Amino acid sequence: MKHIIFVKGLTTEEDRQKVQYELENTRIEFTISTATSSVTVSGSNDVIHSAKQAIIQAGYVIQ
Repeated sequence: MKHIIFVKGLTTEEDRQKVQYELENTRIEFTISTATSSVTVSGSNDVIHSAKQAIIQAGYVIQ
């Protein structure tokens, strides 16, 4: 199941790279869109929780 996580301030390529770096360490299947300031994650609630923690670790706020 896919879940969209909206991220405040995810607007530039630099922002995308920071979030991507943290998410790659989790082995989660994801896509990042700076156009919609969102991260799409595939998986269960545990995967979604891990993705949110990685995004917060990168210094961003979940909307």
